[in-house]
Amino acid sequence: MTGTVFRGEELPASERFDCWRELLERTRACEATSAHAGDFRAELRRAELGEVVLLGTSFPSVRFRRTERMVRRADTGVYHLSFLQQGTMALTRAAGRTETLGPGSLHLVDSSHPYDLRTFGGPTAGDTVPRLSGVGIDFPAELLPLPPHRLRDLLGRAFDAREGSAALLSQFLVGLDRQATALRPAEAARLGTIVVDLVAAWVAGELEAEAAVPEETRHRALAEAVRAFVRRNLADPDLTPATIAAAHHVSVSHLHRVFTRHAPDAETLAAWIRAQRLEHARRDLADPARRTTPVHAVAARWGFPRADDFSRAFRAAYGHPPREHRRRALAERAAEGE
Repeated sequence: MTGTVFRGEELPASERFDCWRELLERTRACEATSAHAGDFRAELRRAELGEVVLLGTSFPSVRFRRTERMVRRADTGVYHLSFLQQGTMALTRAAGRTETLGPGSLHLVDSSHPYDLRTFGGPTAGDTVPRLSGVGIDFPAELLPLPPHRLRDLLGRAFDAREGSAALLSQFLVGLDRQATALRPAEAARLGTIVVDLVAAWVAGELEAEAAVPEETRHRALAEAVRAFVRRNLADPDLTPATIAAAHHVSVSHLHRVFTRHAPDAETLAAWIRAQRLEHARRDLADPARRTTPVHAVAARWGFPRADDFSRAFRAAYGHPPREHRRRALAERAAEGE
């Protein structure tokens, strides 16, 4: 996977702002100015997920302007989606309306319309200059299975990312930013497709136009929503395909069909849940802070009420029983400490 990590402290102060701006302008063509340009302390993580570019960044206050002249001169037909984690933004579009965006908000703009975006950093521990931070994606407009005119009223608006499909999308973006450097090219391209599907599902929900989104896109978004739901509820002993189907308003048979179709190696939902629970139990058994927790209690915590069932499943997955895994893992940790 192609990726770039920029840290301003690694460059001379006079070069930092121009280098950071150049990386952004590869997909976000605009004018950027900052009162902190003389000593610009910023970080930028840029990764290519197929046709999607992932950007995670933290920086002091900056003003971004895309003028009508810039649009006329070159319009690449790109959507810019951003999830703001810290700081505030004031976004003014061509109509003159200004939208204020705070932490926890999503917004979408495109390269086909001018805008004036002022960003203001929030306080950061250990840093005297307030900083803004967030994560976003840039992708060709043609990848979104909705015509541009349908999105006109959504562009530039602030959307709360704490609930529903907006929450799923924002959490997925944050997770991608954390794991991007570890992704293989094939994984990166697949996840780029999934994140655009999640954007399509979110936009279609806001427009009440779910039927306009292709079935395959809806199915991929559903599969990812199910994975996120399972991760949040993995310790719940009542987590079953039936409860998952009910939470997503689909039948159990539809859930199984969609999940298996969009899982690597056609893995079933039950098998994936079991593997996730075993992996969490494996980590707990290797944690020195949990060395006194009985094995059966660790098993029960991750959805295995019967100790014998857990032991058999653990041995089948990892080649040795859970007690042996704990003994080895703790011994290795002790040796590393010495």
